[in-house]
Amino acid sequence: MLIIRFSRVGKRNHAQFRVVLTEKSAAVKSKPIEVLGGYNPHQKISSLKEDRIKYWISQGAQLSDSAYNLMITQGIIEGKKRPVKIKNKPAEEGAAENEGKGGIAEDGTKKTDDVAVTEAPKEGKKEEIAEEEKSVNAEKVVEIKESEKETVSTEIPEKKDEIKEK
Repeated sequence: MLIIRFSRVGKRNHAQFRVVLTEKSAAVKSKPIEVLGGYNPHQKISSLKEDRIKYWISQGAQLSDSAYNLMITQGIIEGKKRPVKIKNKPAEEGAAENEGKGGIAEDGTKKTDDVAVTEAPKEGKKEEIAEEEKSVNAEKVVEIKESEKETVSTEIPEKKDEIKEK
C-alpha cells in the first residue's frame, strides 16, 4: 500500500520535512517513490505539488495523519482534521524512575505509556493539585494513626492482665 507522509530533513533542532510518496512498510528515511513537496514547520511554509497529490490519492494512496492535516490546511482536500498520535521516546535510566506510570510532570506534560500530550498549565491548577495531594496525605496520616490506635488498644488489655497478676 502506498502512503503520503513526511520524511524529516534539515539540521538538528531545525526540522524540515519532505512530503513523499512511499510504500507504507518502507523505512521513513528510505528512498521515496516520488517527492510531492516540502514543509517548514518553523516558518509555516509549504510547497506542494497539488496535481500530483490529487492524482496519487485518486490512485488509492493513503495519507498519514500529519500529511492529511497539512492537506486540509492548504485546501487540497476537504474534511475534518485528524488527531495526531505521538509516540514516546525511550527514557533514559535516570528519567525512567519518574516516568512510566502516568501522571503530570513539572512541565505540564501528561505522561502515559503510549502517548505524551502537552497541556498548558492553567492558572491555579498547580495550587489545586498541591491542595489535593495535601488532603490525600492527611487522609493517609489519619488512617495510619487509626491503625496504630487499634494495635495499641489490643496490646493494652494484655499488659493490664500481666500487671494485675503481679
